[in-house]
Amino acid sequence: MSHYITTIGLEIHLQLSTKTKAFCACPNSFGGEPNTFTCPVCLGLPGSLPVLNSQYLRHAIKVALALSSNVSGRMKFDRKNYFYPDLPKDYQISQYDMPLALGGHVDITDGHKTKSIGLTRVHMEEDAGKLIHDNKRASSYVDFNRTGTPLLEIVSEPDISSPEEAYRYLVTIKSILKYLDVSDCNMEEGSLRCDANISIRPKGQQELGTKVELKNLNSFKGVRDALIYEEKRQARMLLDGEVIVQQTRLWNEQKQASEPMRTKEQAHDYRYFPDPDLLPFTIDSVLVEEIRLSLPEMPEEKRERFIRDCGLSEYDASVLVSDRAMSSFFESCVKLYPEPKVIVNWLTGDIQGYLNANNIEFSNMKTTPQQLTGMIRLIDNNTISGRIAKEVLFDMLVTGNSADGIVKEKGLIQISDEGVIEQLAADVLNENPKVVDDYISGKTNALGFLVGQLMKKSKGKANPQLANQIIKKKIEQARE
Repeated sequence: MSHYITTIGLEIHLQLSTKTKAFCACPNSFGGEPNTFTCPVCLGLPGSLPVLNSQYLRHAIKVALALSSNVSGRMKFDRKNYFYPDLPKDYQISQYDMPLALGGHVDITDGHKTKSIGLTRVHMEEDAGKLIHDNKRASSYVDFNRTGTPLLEIVSEPDISSPEEAYRYLVTIKSILKYLDVSDCNMEEGSLRCDANISIRPKGQQELGTKVELKNLNSFKGVRDALIYEEKRQARMLLDGEVIVQQTRLWNEQKQASEPMRTKEQAHDYRYFPDPDLLPFTIDSVLVEEIRLSLPEMPEEKRERFIRDCGLSEYDASVLVSDRAMSSFFESCVKLYPEPKVIVNWLTGDIQGYLNANNIEFSNMKTTPQQLTGMIRLIDNNTISGRIAKEVLFDMLVTGNSADGIVKEKGLIQISDEGVIEQLAADVLNENPKVVDDYISGKTNALGFLVGQLMKKSKGKANPQLANQIIKKKIEQARE
């Protein structure tokens, strides 16, 4: 790719968490029996009229403001016309030339430098239904439960220069959206979906290359993988003298390859025209200002505060604010135990490792701030060792029980009785005379082995600092 410049633009389709659908009173819920959350409005039956959900509008404005977009003074809805089995009206209520908001930006960082990705627009539209394919019967079914669900489309400028930047953009924007509490951003349930446009051109060429749209991207990793593949595919075509055509391609996760779907439609192919059932209207500036004042502290603001007030590194602060639940958990812990760095180490180390390994969202973790800080205090007062604490923490994460209860139930209280540790040390030294000689001859790492053997005999319960001191003392006494 050293001879080519990559240009990427992303379209995020965000399903908003309202109680009812965009233009009717049907439940906006996931997982119901097929075709049970429907009515004449979302099915497009004759004589039915749509009515805009006010909560949908408020959520949409909130997102636009958080992304620094300019909320329009006046907007309208349009009909985007196309035929597909999951679209009962044969058109989708969307926005064309008078969208909710224009402009805006999302700042991404690679840990060293920050880049601003511009936004073209943020607009409102309803979702289509869902096709379910039965390969065994060679049949397809349509579930209209999702039809009419309130969506927000966030369209970026073609400012993204690599698949890795695209990944960081998605992670950053998802973090912002989670802070706003307007969507669960669950890609598996379709609450957050992404289409990617990518083109490449030879270095030195100003005109953008022919763009290809990628669909069926079911994870942020999938977006990155698909873009990497498409970037290489287009480069090979140009090197071979082939012409890249504008088209839509599907990402095949199993094959790790993109496959042609259809030639790309242009705007005129959709025959946009104003929806006669939803008249243009003015967005009240008082409402916009009210929503602006209600915005929570955004991730970037919180990150800077953590660095300034808690003395955290930029890396630690960035990891914390990437997840709203984690940052809130951290702040609750600091109120109970004012040692931010200690708490960060547990959160971003053992706790995050366990959650990732078990595919658990931080917000669904069983352990509470009171329980974690209680466990840390047990280490401080020498009730348990750091090694035992890891075992206790694992039980806490699995069961939701307190550290105190687990320590008592399993008999994990640290041994700090010097008499007991001296006896263990004597046994270890008697069993390992060669290692003792190595230590005496200057091989300092031999001490670590001896302490490790003592910890093994005590099943990890001995106070490691005391064990270290006593073994040293006994060796010195033996040399005198």
